[in-house]
Amino acid sequence: MRLKIFAVNAAIVLIVGLLSFVIVRQSVLSAATSPGQIKQRSVRDSQAVSARLQLDGLRIERWLAERATEPAAADVFTKSTASAKGDAATAFCDSVASAAKSAFSTAPSLVAFVGADGKILGRNGSPLERGEDVGAVYPLVKASLTKGTAGSDVWVARKTDKYVVSYVPVRDANGKATALLVLGMSLNDALGKVADLTGGGVAVYVSDGKASVPAASSGDAVTALQQEAADEVQTAIASGNSTSGQGQGAVFAASPLEGFGDGKHVAALTVGQTTLIDSPAALALPVLGATALGLVLVFVAAGFLGAYIINPINTLEEGLLAIVNGQGDKRFNLEHEELGGLAFRIDQLLNTLMGVEEDTSDEQGRLSRPPSAVGYEAPSEGADSAASLAGEPAEAYYLRLFAEYIAAKKELSEATDHITEPTFRARIQAMEGEAAQKHGRPVRYQVKRADKEVQLLAVPLS
Repeated sequence: MRLKIFAVNAAIVLIVGLLSFVIVRQSVLSAATSPGQIKQRSVRDSQAVSARLQLDGLRIERWLAERATEPAAADVFTKSTASAKGDAATAFCDSVASAAKSAFSTAPSLVAFVGADGKILGRNGSPLERGEDVGAVYPLVKASLTKGTAGSDVWVARKTDKYVVSYVPVRDANGKATALLVLGMSLNDALGKVADLTGGGVAVYVSDGKASVPAASSGDAVTALQQEAADEVQTAIASGNSTSGQGQGAVFAASPLEGFGDGKHVAALTVGQTTLIDSPAALALPVLGATALGLVLVFVAAGFLGAYIINPINTLEEGLLAIVNGQGDKRFNLEHEELGGLAFRIDQLLNTLMGVEEDTSDEQGRLSRPPSAVGYEAPSEGADSAASLAGEPAEAYYLRLFAEYIAAKKELSEATDHITEPTFRARIQAMEGEAAQKHGRPVRYQVKRADKEVQLLAVPLS
């Protein structure tokens, strides 16, 4: 029984659990690998990186504009010799670099003072690059000097490190731009700050108008896609809009950095995974865990339910086997919500088959229902009846009671062949024990005939 209960319920739990696992897994995979949503996420990532780089450039420009108005900046042009101007420019750049580290939590890689001719007058930490013509390498430097405007750009053509630079004009007393104050952060450091905005990697591309060349990248995934993504980057730069593509098992998107240089030669590329969720199939695994828990609970419930049903059934089976083997006085008196009624009916059937009626008297020995007047023999009441029964020897009492019971049955034309004296005696003794517990004292029985039936009336003994 327990195995059947467990097998049926376990099969239901397994079917429901596995079906739920398949449905949830398929739903998660479909949602996590939606091409449209993946491309949208990649485009948003590239736009976020582009916006962050441009915002950082604007912040540095505003900060540099304040540094460019300091007296030390104008003092560079008061020196009489080129060497003195270079030393003053270097000292000023060192002070700006120190202040920038406190302002931006990152030390700049380059702080340079560029003269009106586009050549470096001095830079922080070293005199070696004095006289280098950055204006010839980056035409936007001279354009900014001519217009007196600030800006940001990516410098990758120089032999030294690659930078994300911001620059502002340094003006003389007449408001004319006489020099540029340039602050550059390492391009790799700048990419490291924005890499957390995307799930994959990020790169910066610089275009010469015909093709885009990767300047720097933050990871191997971006490096593997650099050439494949070059066309998409060039399209983004030329159109001024974000674009997306796919290759090497990854999705990428490019967005132009419109605030850098002339707005037509720098773009940010971000690379993401082809799924919106890492290990989407694993999200359905808790369903299998819940199914396993369900099987454990089914096993426990099957044990309790089996015991609740099997134990009383075993009691009935053992009792019936005892009756078959000759224990005619065996009765069940089983208290069970489901099987108690069946046990009571079996007791009634056994009493009928063995010709022994249950005691229907109350605690005072009175019949539980009024007998009809026809054929009724009033029982003897009082202490005389109890005393008479108490004084009768046990052997004589049981023989007399059996003889009276059989005679009363025959008077009502009832069959008595199946009733034997040993069986009758054993049942009477069992009933006496039960009645004695009910009345709190020993009892003996009298045979009474009422309402065309034979009853056994318990008489408590004094």
